[in-house]
Amino acid sequence: MMDRPIDVADRPAMVPEVDGAAPVSDRDSPRLAVPLSASDTLDRHTRADLRRQEMRIAREFHQGRMWPYVVAAWGCFAIWLSFFPLAIMGWLNLPLAFVLSCFFATGGYVTSHEAMHDNIARPGSKYRWVNEWVGKVSTIPIVFPFSMARLMHLEHHYHCNDPVKDPDYTDEAPNMWMAWYKTWYNRQPGVDGSIHHYKRILAEMGTKKAGKAMKDTLKLQLLFMAVLFGMAWSGYAIEAALIWWLPRHIGLSYIRFYLSWAPHHPREEQTERYAQARIFKSRLGHFMSMCMETHLIHHLYPGIPNHRTKDAYFALKPILEKRGVDCSAL
Repeated sequence: MMDRPIDVADRPAMVPEVDGAAPVSDRDSPRLAVPLSASDTLDRHTRADLRRQEMRIAREFHQGRMWPYVVAAWGCFAIWLSFFPLAIMGWLNLPLAFVLSCFFATGGYVTSHEAMHDNIARPGSKYRWVNEWVGKVSTIPIVFPFSMARLMHLEHHYHCNDPVKDPDYTDEAPNMWMAWYKTWYNRQPGVDGSIHHYKRILAEMGTKKAGKAMKDTLKLQLLFMAVLFGMAWSGYAIEAALIWWLPRHIGLSYIRFYLSWAPHHPREEQTERYAQARIFKSRLGHFMSMCMETHLIHHLYPGIPNHRTKDAYFALKPILEKRGVDCSAL
């Protein structure tokens, strides 16, 4: 849990040697090679060399201490949970609790995101339960069970920017203002937004994990409504709204904008490895944009923790530029 090893899933598949050349990844084979630019003349061996350099540098950023994610996830969840009895007893500073609840709801997705990729503890590790419980508690404030969040996020990686198979494609919008609007609009009843897209994908998967994700979603939503109705019935409707209902919606919109729209716009036909996300400069800075300015690094190497993607980006920048990535923003 302390030092996260390189995930074999982060390593590309290899194809056999050709004419005595060193093995190269399937991404670097002529059939799947990513165009570097319109006038690219680099041959296959140059591409393979770039790929080896890239992987060698990326390995330096996979390892790192992950315990801060555990402390943040469990600590913030415990504080947020305490708001409910404190509100009922009249001991809660409601404006402060509202601000903190918004922060916890939004930031919880970041800690759960590391658990989705098993970056806290690998399967088979004695700390595996820590990884799973970090994920489970982190997404409760946004009423998004970890089982569903993990499945949909991994599908996003498998089919990034595919208009049919990418669960997050519904967040695409022509500009920033429309993107913010869609973060709200897609959650409205009767709209063919994110949740309907998720349901279709889960139905197509037809697996036990997909079925469990649907059941977990139903259970958490019922709990959410029960708490809201129970507190409202008891005279604490405002408290319930400011501790859970409104922070949930603010958190979901913030997450949808910065984790989905901002790094992936424009999505159309951007399915190649180095085009799945863009490098951008956020007006709110790297931390407040949830480290999404360099989200491309995460798509290239999901095993690099979120807090290390910026350093990894600057180390990889010369290679990314040769790969045709627009790095002018940072």
